Amino acid sequence: MLNTQTKSKAIEGLNITLERDGFLRNLIRELSGLLEDVVGLEEASGFISVVGQNIGKQIDSDYKQALQISQLNREQISQVLQDLKLRIQGDFYIISADKDKVVFGNRICPFAEKVKDRPSLCMMTSNVFGTIAAENNGYAKIALEETIAQGDPGCKVVVYFEDSEEAKAAEGREYFGTGD
Repeated sequence: MLNTQTKSKAIEGLNITLERDGFLRNLIRELSGLLEDVVGLEEASGFISVVGQNIGKQIDSDYKQALQISQLNREQISQVLQDLKLRIQGDFYIISADKDKVVFGNRICPFAEKVKDRPSLCMMTSNVFGTIAAENNGYAKIALEETIAQGDPGCKVVVYFEDSEEAKAAEGREYFGTGD
């Protein structure tokens, strides 16, 4: 009879690299790949965008609550965006910042190697960044100029705070605050 209460030493000792973080990254990679294959990249990006927006609202609320403020200023937005990516094991850093925009570089994606050939996953960054920036600034445009998902050695993400001529010329997604 099978004893389900005791783990077999033979099974327990197997050299299998299976842990929660890797499992969840694999799950997300497979889900995004399935969406891209079934409904196409644009629609898959749309679905992931909704998830990113919801996560962005929660993260925005968490930071404002922790800072005990009702609204982030542009400098705080930049710091929060960098901090949140570092907390989830990305390697985001600020390349440049001025009153109209902040440019981030990134050497390591939080999805690690699982992001390769899954550009729809970049909508998480776009929507989390866009949601946080727009909720606090009223407007944001996120331009994903380079991405690891598309084979670049790193990412270059521009967060525009103003609907300037430069922002208009950039390819990206616009976000507007809800005023909540």
